[in-house]
Amino acid sequence: MTTDPRASAAVSESSDRPSADPVPVVVLVSGSGTLLQALLDAAADPAYGVRVAAVGADRPCVGLERAERAGIPTFVVRPADFQDRGEWDVALAEQVAALAPRFVVTAGFMRILGPATLGAQPVVNTHPALLPSFPGAHGVRDALAYGVKVTGTTCHVVDAGIDTGPIIEQRVVAVEDDDTEESLHERIKVQERELLVDVVRRLAREGLSVEGRRVRLGRA
Repeated sequence: MTTDPRASAAVSESSDRPSADPVPVVVLVSGSGTLLQALLDAAADPAYGVRVAAVGADRPCVGLERAERAGIPTFVVRPADFQDRGEWDVALAEQVAALAPRFVVTAGFMRILGPATLGAQPVVNTHPALLPSFPGAHGVRDALAYGVKVTGTTCHVVDAGIDTGPIIEQRVVAVEDDDTEESLHERIKVQERELLVDVVRRLAREGLSVEGRRVRLGRA
């Protein structure tokens, strides 16, 4: 999942924000919400500088329950309620825009976003592999099957493709000889949560700029 390069220039923001004015973000989820929980835990500290304004989903899920327990507003925009993906994307974009987030985080959100949502504000996503290798829903399985010695996790700007957007940051995880898909994925998840929390913090404070496929956090 990813952002239109034409929208990338809008990502750049000033880093000089007062700590009393946390940056609002919207998080989109589809499943258990462990990445979301990492953000909620971090945002509970005022020094983090980020406020989760709302959590949205494409279906009822555990992630929404986590948000509700934390007192975060939630919403659901179901694709089945619309005639096509374009109508769904417009409806999702309207829900997000009403919350006026600085940017959007897709945290285990299993839908490809369309131009209405991507064109409104920057969207960032994490993936459990070292992109551009092993994109898609089975990145861990595919990396293990290929026999790589290292894999990891990537945080990237979302564009109209599947895990094809410009890369913000990556972290490496070694593949052990006796790894299963489950054991490898568990170690990747630890790095993925830490990576997302760090990138969201830096993005809120510093902004980012995108030139072609090169991404820089902070002022250009």
